[in-house]
Amino acid sequence: MATILGIESTCDETGASIVIDGRDVRSNVVASQVDLHAKYRGVVPEIASRAHIENILPVLRESLDNANVALADVDAIAVAHRPGLVGSLLIGVTAAKTLAWATGKPLIGVDHVHGNVERAVKAERTTLETQA
Repeated sequence: MATILGIESTCDETGASIVIDGRDVRSNVVASQVDLHAKYRGVVPEIASRAHIENILPVLRESLDNANVALADVDAIAVAHRPGLVGSLLIGVTAAKTLAWATGKPLIGVDHVHGNVERAVKAERTTLETQA
């Protein structure tokens, strides 16, 4: 049973999830930055990356706590590493690399777009299976 900690910081949301065996989502914590960017009517990269710095550790802790999983129980760490805002990506990737190095766990790079496509395909398959 593989336990994966996933980290996402490609734009203006800091997210972390615990997934068991690729299907069982035990936690999904997201810190939104909508309010920070609203007055600019779009994402400001510098504001986004600074908010990721503030949010990454609390989001990681909450995700692990919600899943009732210790970092030592995680088998690998996955992180969205492209495409995205450079500063935002830097925060998530640095956190993931640091955790992987400190714990000796494998690091898995995930293309954000490929991840969305894969998720959509799986959702469609599930819908088709349910309708059959």
